[in-house]
Amino acid sequence: MNAELQAWMDRGRFQSWQGYQIFVIDSLTHDVSATKKPVLLLVHGYPTSSWDYFPMWAKLSTRFRLVTADLLGMGFSSKPWPHRYTIAEQADLMEAVMQSAGVENCHVLAHDYGDTVVQELLARDQSLVTTRYHSVTLLNGGLFPETHHARPIQKLMAGPLGPLLARFTTKRKLMRSFCAVFGRATQPDAQLSESVWQLVNHGNGLRVLPPLLNYIRERKQFRERWVGALLGARMPLALINGSSDPVSGAHMVERFRQVVGTQHFIRELPGIGHYPQVEAPEQVLSAFAEFIDTLT
Repeated sequence: MNAELQAWMDRGRFQSWQGYQIFVIDSLTHDVSATKKPVLLLVHGYPTSSWDYFPMWAKLSTRFRLVTADLLGMGFSSKPWPHRYTIAEQADLMEAVMQSAGVENCHVLAHDYGDTVVQELLARDQSLVTTRYHSVTLLNGGLFPETHHARPIQKLMAGPLGPLLARFTTKRKLMRSFCAVFGRATQPDAQLSESVWQLVNHGNGLRVLPPLLNYIRERKQFRERWVGALLGARMPLALINGSSDPVSGAHMVERFRQVVGTQHFIRELPGIGHYPQVEAPEQVLSAFAEFIDTLT
């Protein structure tokens, strides 16, 4: 493990959940003053980890108590196999993390697969008397199955050849697919690519890439529930989106406007791809701060 990832691991701890070990970071551990700050829950995407938020961590922590975790099957958390991974299970995990941290109310910032996890959390939230979320900010993700353009490798891995493909996946092949969703001018450097490769491989992680892709089928199966969660959201919503993302870029933002509406905070980032928090952290931080400032 390289020094950068080791430093990230040193920030957190492992929490036992359902017989698994979940990697959790709570900025309160190293910052006592965080008790006076509002909580921001960070939910990451596929196939990476909470480390995606590292470029923004320091600045976010000046304003918020940050709580995050590596979802089951990703990052430093347990990667059970064989296992049927579901969005509902990941939502259960995040609720357990919040409960363990004593978080009753929070803001949320999510990306990619994490967007779908948050949509499930919002669907559950609708049954409560009052919402537990102050605001929800979504980065690039498949909010609508009809506008989610999965990469060719994802489509293949989600099928019957998935286990075989995962077995023979190399760093070069994985990084080619990873780089393809970045903006032309914001391509990952060698250090970032190596860190992502190590995180995906940690705990024999390549073999769980195919079953994790069950979310593609689930997005279609639960479209009404998860899109309905956005339509019925009782808190302010924000969408901060890299426009050059071939998976969920400008076309997804247009669909958001059509389905959810234009009354929400929407910020498009030209030239930025699928990982805006990594490609353009300062732009994301600026847009996010602008959104939060509208709430006070």
